[in-house]
Amino acid sequence: MNITRLALLMGTLAIAACGGGGSNTAPTNGTPAASNAPASAAPTTSSSGSRDLTIASWGGNYQDAQRKIYFKPFSEKLGKPVLDENYDGGYGVIQAKVQGGSPNWDVVQIESEDLARACTDGLLEKLDWNKLGGKDKFIDGAATDCGVGAIVWSTAIAYDGDKLKEAPKSWADFWDTKKFPGKRSLRKSAKYSLEFALLADGVKKEELYKVLGTPEGVDRAFKKLDELKPNIVWWEAGAQPLQFLASGEVVMASAYNGRIAGLNRTEGKNFKVVWPQSIYAIDSWAILKGAANKDSGMDFIAFASLPENQAKLPEFVAYGLPNKEAATKVPEKFAAELPTTAANMTDAIPLDVDFWIDHSEELTERFNAWLAK
Repeated sequence: MNITRLALLMGTLAIAACGGGGSNTAPTNGTPAASNAPASAAPTTSSSGSRDLTIASWGGNYQDAQRKIYFKPFSEKLGKPVLDENYDGGYGVIQAKVQGGSPNWDVVQIESEDLARACTDGLLEKLDWNKLGGKDKFIDGAATDCGVGAIVWSTAIAYDGDKLKEAPKSWADFWDTKKFPGKRSLRKSAKYSLEFALLADGVKKEELYKVLGTPEGVDRAFKKLDELKPNIVWWEAGAQPLQFLASGEVVMASAYNGRIAGLNRTEGKNFKVVWPQSIYAIDSWAILKGAANKDSGMDFIAFASLPENQAKLPEFVAYGLPNKEAATKVPEKFAAELPTTAANMTDAIPLDVDFWIDHSEELTERFNAWLAK
């Protein structure tokens, strides 16, 4: 991975992680945003002179759940306080913490692109996979040198089950305005839009990024987008596509699975998810380079990665579980909402992080020029 090239991409790659299920979710893609309330506690110094283990995550309802499931139980096991703060993500925050020396965080939850870049740049500790039981216990993409998957979130087709008598089954259906008349909504970005266009044009999921990595494949994706452009209502904030569905402005939309499940739970909606050809991404736990509590941070990650602990999360938010065994322990009433449930993973596609690190700049530039036509 070319670090000089990666440096050019800062600010263009934030996914802002997951498909959040709560009201405190980031506007860009569904990860719970940092809470407006102050962090639960400021880092303090223990009697031994070292500060307490400090974990940074996404805030909101999600971090409330993490306190119940992970932070408090691990604190009791450790016999010491475990402090948590929230942040909005981003490579720059991690870089500043580490390069400033003696970072005041130990463990962070981090987005896929930021994880890859920070690991390459030496800003994160290498994980002890012996403590984690081996990489084969996790789904593809959730086990790396510097990170272990904490949650999985998906972008998929959503529609209102009370309004569409026949369900769309694929991105080809999403593009079919004769069979399904009306407007559609897509995220206003090259990422996902280009993948979905190629899937609609018949590209197999196994060939998706290979095709998109060629000039001919990029041309093909934009040609397919041309077909649908007059019928697209673009969205930028994660709540928008479901607002468009609720109002009837669109008949279907790309949306984050956690958002869909959240509205169904809290507002009694009947929004449906089309899992085949959905694209999923992973947020991971990582340890900052030079963290004062590296060892206890590694112990925390191992604790939070246990299948019996991960399996508690879907009761609070509809995030998928990177630990394969954890997905089998989720109560049936929650399992259907999760990207990592076996049936939902069958035809799902992992976001190719390296592809977007390498190609984000030129594809975003071309996408923006295409939008302006």
